[in-house]
Amino acid sequence: MTDPTDTITTENVVASGDTGREFDLQALADDLNNAQYDPNTFPGIVYRMDNPQSAGLIFHTGKIVCTGAKSVEDINKSAETIFNALKQLGIAVEENPFTIQNIVSSADLGCSLNLNAVAIGLGLGQIEYEPEQFPGLVYRLDKPDVVVLLFGSGKAVITGGTEIQDAATAVNVIISKLENVGLMNR
Repeated sequence: MTDPTDTITTENVVASGDTGREFDLQALADDLNNAQYDPNTFPGIVYRMDNPQSAGLIFHTGKIVCTGAKSVEDINKSAETIFNALKQLGIAVEENPFTIQNIVSSADLGCSLNLNAVAIGLGLGQIEYEPEQFPGLVYRLDKPDVVVLLFGSGKAVITGGTEIQDAATAVNVIISKLENVGLMNR
């Protein structure tokens, strides 16, 4: 049987940084290739990158949010790409390190789950489950400080982590808790 931690896939890494300066977004968008700026729909520039496939959201304040990357390494490459693009335009920026804000991962627990039984078995204190509103069960863990969406198929989505290891830790905590209440049939 496959270890559920072996099925973990990083889906999205979000990080933020600061350039130490403010921008005229319209002027920057006009000069920056692959940039989209429509202040009526979003208050920043969306700067799309192909390698790695990600997007940088550049704000007037000089703050940048990178999203869509599949790894921390890709976030660092994305930040470097943005800083290089700004430098090529003659814009001086501080290359402050980016801080991971959120890592979204997915996993397969290897068995189907009766979400009604899971909600009762794990206690309602950390769980939100309204199947008429959303087909998954929302489970808020304290350690690690993440939110896990559990689905009847046995699939899980882990969000809110700031380290790659948070997903594996969360999967192990979930499996342990489900086994302790007899709800994990692997």
